[in-house]
Amino acid sequence: MTASTSTDIRDAALAALRELVGRPDATFHDGQYEAIEALVAGHRRALVVQRTGWGKSAVYFVATLLLSRQGAGPTVLVSPLLALMRDQIAAAERAGVRAVAINSTNAHEWADVIGRLDRDEVDVLLVSPERLNNPAFRENQLPALIRRIGMLVVDEAHCISDWGHDFRPDYRRLRELIAEMPAGVPVLATTATANSRVVADVAEQLGGASPADAGVLTIRGPLARASLRLGVLQLPGSAQRLAWLLSHLNDLPGSGIIYALTVSAAVDTARLLREQGHEVRAYTGQTDAEEREESEGMLKRNEVKALVATSALGMGFDKPDLGFVVHLGAPSSPVAYYQQVGRAGRASDSADVLLLPGVEDRDIWHYFATASMPDRERAERVIAALGDQPLSTPALEAIVDIRRTPLELLLKVLDVDGAVRRVQGGWVATGQPWVYDAERYERIAAERRAEQQHMLDYQQTDRCRMEFLQRSLDDDTAAPCGRCDNCAGPWFPTEIGSDAGAAASGALDRVGVPIEPRKQWPTGGDRVGVPVKGRIPADEQAGEGRALARLTDLGWGGTLRQMFAAGAPDAEVTPQVLEACVRVLAGWGWERRPVAVIAMPSRSKPLLVDSLARGIAGIGRLPYLGALGFANGGPSGEPGGNSVFRLAGLWDRFSALDLAVPDGPVLLVDDQADSRWTLTVAARELRRAGASEVLPFVLALRG
Repeated sequence: MTASTSTDIRDAALAALRELVGRPDATFHDGQYEAIEALVAGHRRALVVQRTGWGKSAVYFVATLLLSRQGAGPTVLVSPLLALMRDQIAAAERAGVRAVAINSTNAHEWADVIGRLDRDEVDVLLVSPERLNNPAFRENQLPALIRRIGMLVVDEAHCISDWGHDFRPDYRRLRELIAEMPAGVPVLATTATANSRVVADVAEQLGGASPADAGVLTIRGPLARASLRLGVLQLPGSAQRLAWLLSHLNDLPGSGIIYALTVSAAVDTARLLREQGHEVRAYTGQTDAEEREESEGMLKRNEVKALVATSALGMGFDKPDLGFVVHLGAPSSPVAYYQQVGRAGRASDSADVLLLPGVEDRDIWHYFATASMPDRERAERVIAALGDQPLSTPALEAIVDIRRTPLELLLKVLDVDGAVRRVQGGWVATGQPWVYDAERYERIAAERRAEQQHMLDYQQTDRCRMEFLQRSLDDDTAAPCGRCDNCAGPWFPTEIGSDAGAAASGALDRVGVPIEPRKQWPTGGDRVGVPVKGRIPADEQAGEGRALARLTDLGWGGTLRQMFAAGAPDAEVTPQVLEACVRVLAGWGWERRPVAVIAMPSRSKPLLVDSLARGIAGIGRLPYLGALGFANGGPSGEPGGNSVFRLAGLWDRFSALDLAVPDGPVLLVDDQADSRWTLTVAARELRRAGASEVLPFVLALRG
């Protein structure tokens, strides 16, 4: 490339940048033009690791415009989250870049998008990593797109790494896509959070055993965020953390995000804050897509003080003036924490970041780390069940006894590993040998344990907190920030108002969670000897039930987790728990009061269940009829699990023959509910024995 050509590219790139940001005096940040030049002039593969707000999107939008002028086809931008896609499309429009998306929420627009691609009316196509393996897209659109692709951009590229293997397994498929692209197509991977291990892993996925072998240009900048004022406030428990929020949320600058570790914690916290007059909304992976989009807009327009969110609101959410980020409970790694706090202070001089860690954090980390790790025996069962004829996920679920969500994740992992393949109509086995990579998964587990320890050390350190995070992410430029609570002293108040404390304690003492009754038998029961299908007859259904609380709840969830922890002894229900159960029953609002109490037979907690049923019957002055009997050897299998197999293990295993079941509503008492099939089958037995209604009541609702 001649000097004049280089100058021409730089001038064109600078003009495009100024149009993008709307400032005639804008200049490139260190590394921005180097990345653009590598892509446009060198057609290279580049990895950009730069802090949030540095301008990574400017690199790929400017490069797209310049490549398009050279006659290149559209850029394919692999983007992981809908919120991020929406912001990227809006940013593209400001830059004069024609961007469109194909995702799960706009299926009605796909035909129009494909038409625009065919007419060369698209500069950037945004897709999720999962879309690349959608059979229709992979077979009908992807081959033509690969032939015409002008550049591939992988955003949030740390998800390629083992660090994120269970978050988005399909990111690991990008290596195959890159191998299929024509020679000379530039590839850009971007992320704000990566340590040296992740950098090496991403570079390998881009095309070689190491960054040098792959010819990958790595542009890595300092991760320090001068605008962020970090702090950690250790409080005794959930009540104190919520009370602190109630006392001081309005003291935090502007609007922001309050992160929680679980869906129920986010929902419960948002409800408490609203009840106390704060304008907040919950935002989780279970929130409807339309409501999530509406909430994002309200936060950007400062129409709410905060969104109380899980990690579903994270990567790429763009509100440059976000004033604060508070964490109720610590994320499990510095990478995740830096990613989330990076939402704040992107275009302001100051933003406050406060961590309120919880004693339950490590239990939650362990649950999420182990729940998604592939299991050898389960994987082999899935591969053995598949042949060359497609099986849908529900049909496969009825064969392998794995619940839907973990089954879908396992299928993705096996698909990426080449053992199974998603096709029209379901899944098939590829016939390729598959070996469980125990060494790899143990390495992942060890890395996660180390990252969890880093987060515990972050909470306890007396060093600069920003410097600690930078060093945890292998940033050699780390230096004291001069702003955090360790550098400059605590900047946050620590006192808690008495009214706030009472409100928080009252919220955590809230009891009663509805249990929706099963109304449909699972598909595939005939394959395992269960002679029912379709809708459960109305005169055999359970009524809506109640649980004292969810195991994941901030309040009573802690007490219940201790009661049902591995190795916890069976014991009679405590007066405090019984009193809370009575409060649930008092507020139930049933149409007809129960006329009797019946217990489920329990093998793990017989003393607990019997004492709970007797206690409720005594306080309610109801006859206690005893427990259902076991039949045909009693239930087999474990609680929860796949619906078809769980039902098969319960079918015809309970008997009401020894009970004088009355013609009226009966209260059915158990310790826990997970899949709800135990309650469903027991209620059917009691309805057939004469009960006009069965009202399930349990201590703990899982999930």
